[in-house]
This record gives sequence, structure tokens and C-alpha cells, in this order.
Amino acid sequence: YIGESTASHRKTVAYARVSTRSQKDDLKNQIHFIQAYANGKGVILDEIIEDFGSGLNYKRKKWLDLLEAVDRNEVGTIYVTYKDRFIRFGYEYFEHFCQNHQTQLIALNDKESSPTQELVDDLASIIRDFSGRLFGLRKYASQIKADPSLKGETDESH
Repeated sequence: YIGESTASHRKTVAYARVSTRSQKDDLKNQIHFIQAYANGKGVILDEIIEDFGSGLNYKRKKWLDLLEAVDRNEVGTIYVTYKDRFIRFGYEYFEHFCQNHQTQLIALNDKESSPTQELVDDLASIIRDFSGRLFGLRKYASQIKADPSLKGETDESH
């Protein structure tokens, strides 16, 4: 380690994300895939980040923490299985952000799609995400129906 201090070491990170906790098996598969790739290339992973949440959610705490670490120049490489495991839309922006901080963002299964197929995949993703949100709102339907403030009633009208 001639001339290299531990302070200048930049982390190599594996990042895996699934939408819901019920997909834990897929999350483990992503991590195993990245670890196998890293082992095969002789790469040591300093950190493994497992995240839960929609790829459309730009407020995922672990993801934001990772971006802040990139911004502080603490991360040298980020491995993900697919681009959409990192972020659903705007991957190129975040890839550019990482490049500006000398961080490599590597999607291991970077499939090449036609522009038409990418658009279809993106639209299907949006539909899945928002239909899941609507389904989640159903549990509040009875509360919403019973809420007098939503019916235009006030405390004075009782």
C-alpha cells in the first residue's frame, strides 16, 4: 500500500431492491448473483445494501443514503443486477451523477432492448406500481366513506 491510505479507499457496493417484503427470495437471489459475479472477478464487496420499495420511489432511505455516499466520494463502484433494480426511470441521469463522482454504476444483466420494448416495459411498470397503490388504498375506503369532513359536513352541522 505504498502511498495509499485507508482514508482514500472507496467502497464497492452491491445494491439490490425489490418492491415488497414478500419478494425476499428474489432479493436474496439478486445478492447471490452479485456476490458470485464479484467472486468470479476477484472483487471484494465492502457493503451489501438490501432495499425494499418501488423503483419509482425516489425517497427510499437506503437508496438516498447510497447516493449521498456517492456525493461524498465514498463509493467507487455500485453493482446491481438490472438497471431497474436501482431506479425505474432516469437511470441514465443517476449513471451520469455517479460518473461525475468517479463512481461506476454497473448493471450486470444489462439487456439491450429496442426503444419500443423499453417504452412498453416502462408503461407496464407504471401500471403495476399505481395499481398496487390503488389496491393499498382500498383498506381505507370505509374510513373515507365515514369521514364527515369529506362529505362537506362540519362540526357545526351536527
